[in-house]
Amino acid sequence: MQDRRRMVRNRVYYGGLLAFNARRSTFACIVRNFSDFGAKIEFEGSPLLPDYLDFTIQRRDLACCARLVWRGQQQAGLVFADLPQTSDVVSLDLARKLRHGERINKELRARLDQLLSGH
Repeated sequence: MQDRRRMVRNRVYYGGLLAFNARRSTFACIVRNFSDFGAKIEFEGSPLLPDYLDFTIQRRDLACCARLVWRGQQQAGLVFADLPQTSDVVSLDLARKLRHGERINKELRARLDQLLSGH
């Protein structure tokens, strides 16, 4: 098999996170090799992954868009996409905090309604 990579990848063992479906779906993975241009990941099960997804390696403080280049049964190859950043893109960490805040707000409103109704 011919290696068409622009740069040699270093062997690593990092925890990674894939996010897709407008960041409503997340999937943990293990990063087995890594370079500035892409990564090889391993995962459990057989998730249906889209062609483009958000990829995060917290240990390296990396969050970027990635494109699925190849896929095996429990592994895949990603190339980091050169997609233009737009102002409507929210980081995965910020999206999680926002979702958590919305959940707390909903719980507080329900409790307030309960108190105001006298029950």
